[in-house]
Amino acid sequence: MSTSTTVSPIDEVKTTPWAGGRAPFSVEYGKMMMWFFLLSDAFTFSSLLIAYGALRFSSNVWPAPDLVFQSVPGMYENGAPLVFVGIMTFILIVSSVTMVLAVEAGHRNSRKEAAGWMVATIIFGLMFLGCQALEWSHLHHDGFWWGSTPKDLQEYFHGATSRTYAQQFANLFFTITGFHGFHVFSGVVINFIILINVLKGTYEKRGSYLMVEKVGLYWHFVDLVWVFVFTFFYLV
Repeated sequence: MSTSTTVSPIDEVKTTPWAGGRAPFSVEYGKMMMWFFLLSDAFTFSSLLIAYGALRFSSNVWPAPDLVFQSVPGMYENGAPLVFVGIMTFILIVSSVTMVLAVEAGHRNSRKEAAGWMVATIIFGLMFLGCQALEWSHLHHDGFWWGSTPKDLQEYFHGATSRTYAQQFANLFFTITGFHGFHVFSGVVINFIILINVLKGTYEKRGSYLMVEKVGLYWHFVDLVWVFVFTFFYLV
């Protein structure tokens, strides 16, 4: 005895060539788009850092990082190489940890904890931006800026002086660190907006804190980029 299988209209639509079939990745659409955005942004940062690396390693005369970045604004004018930028880096790393904790709290649908860790992330982000503003102000006072270099370059170089290379260093430094700082500022603003929604209980009502996770991806990307910026400008 033959039996016939009844196909529901919904199942029939799913099997049509235009239905899209089964999703290749078990990833929510918005999260996938965030990954695409971060990938494109990574290309932008990569091109800027490659340009800096090409200029840096094509010259045997370049500002010495331990001489340029040896001040702690408001405390030491010199004699503390890379201490201040080390503090900046530590602040950003800690902010990444608090962001992880915010995402983890969201997975547990703990609104109070998620909000608390997001507030901490925002505070650390603002601290980093404040430190960067102090660093820029100090370098500008020393003569480093877009289109200008210190009158006496000898103390900043290992070897012979070169105003051309100092100018290239200054232009790329302020462009790349400024671009990264803009990303940190954008991350702080986005975190603040998401924080408001967390406090309002928006994601608790939805039953998902996926938006917090998406913002976390962006924030971790910004932190990761800083590792490369730190390495290229401050260590090499």
